[in-house]
Amino acid sequence: MSISRRDFLKKSVQGALGLFGAAGLSGIYSHWIEPYWIEIKHVDVVLSNLPSAFHQFRIVHFSDLHLGFNSKPEHLSELVERVRQIKPDLICFTGDLVDRSVTVISEAVAALSQLQAPFGQYAVLGNHDAFGNRRAVTRGLSQAGFQVLHNKHAAVRKGKDKLYVAGVDDPWVGTPDIDAALLHIPENSCTILLAHEPDFAEQYGRFPVDLQLSGHSHGGQICIPLIGALYTPPHGSKYTNGLYQIPNSRLQVYTTRGIGMTRIPLRFNCRPEFTVMTLKRQSLK
Repeated sequence: MSISRRDFLKKSVQGALGLFGAAGLSGIYSHWIEPYWIEIKHVDVVLSNLPSAFHQFRIVHFSDLHLGFNSKPEHLSELVERVRQIKPDLICFTGDLVDRSVTVISEAVAALSQLQAPFGQYAVLGNHDAFGNRRAVTRGLSQAGFQVLHNKHAAVRKGKDKLYVAGVDDPWVGTPDIDAALLHIPENSCTILLAHEPDFAEQYGRFPVDLQLSGHSHGGQICIPLIGALYTPPHGSKYTNGLYQIPNSRLQVYTTRGIGMTRIPLRFNCRPEFTVMTLKRQSLK
C-alpha cells in the first residue's frame, strides 16, 4: 500500500512530537518525581560470626545526601520521619553529607539530630566531604549525634556479646588506615566496616571484616532498561547496588543507591533509597 508524501510527512511529524513529548515527560519525572520518591529496602544479611544476642539486630543504612546540589536540608524531613518510624537498633551513614558547600550544615544538623537509635549512630566521610569540608562536616555530624569513625572502631554491647563497628576515612581521597580502624578488635569478632567507596572491598576482604557498608555509586543514578547505568564513579563501578559476596573472603559488601544526586540533578530507574538491614546468625537460620 503506497503512502502519499503528505501522509508520510504528517506521520513523521506526529512520531517526532511523540518522541519529544515522551522525552519531556521523562525529563519531568527524572527531575521532579523520582529523586524524591524514597524507597525503603529491606535486606537480610547472614553473618557466620554474629553473636547470638545480635540475631535479628536491625541497622538503618543511608548515604550520599549531597546537600547543596539540588537537595536542600528541608528535603531531609521525610527521610528522618521514616527512619524514626522504623525504630532501628543502630543507624549508619556512609558519607557525602554535602556536595561541596558547607553553608547547609547547620540546617542538616537540626534535621539529623532527630535520628536516634538505642545502640548509637555512626558515620564516615565521603569524597565530597573531604573536598575542603572535612572539619565542618565532622563537627556537624558530631553535633547531630553521630560518632564519626576516622580510622577507628566502636564496640556495641548487647548483654555479654559485642559487635564492632569500624570506619575508615574516605578510601579514595582521604587518609584511610584499615589497620588502625581494626586495631585491638579481638580475633574472631564480628565486625562491620563503614567505607564510602564500595570497590575497596576487595582490599578490605583480606582483613577480618564481615560486612562492609558503602554508598558513593548512587546506583548509577540514571539507569536505562536493558542497558544499565550510564555512568558510575571511580571505585563505585564493580559493587554498584545491593549485596555482594567478595570472592575468597568472608566479607560481604552492601552498596546503597543513596539519597541525593550529584553532577546531574536527575534520577531515572534508580530511586533514592535507605536500607533496613536485619542481621541474622547463620546457625539460627
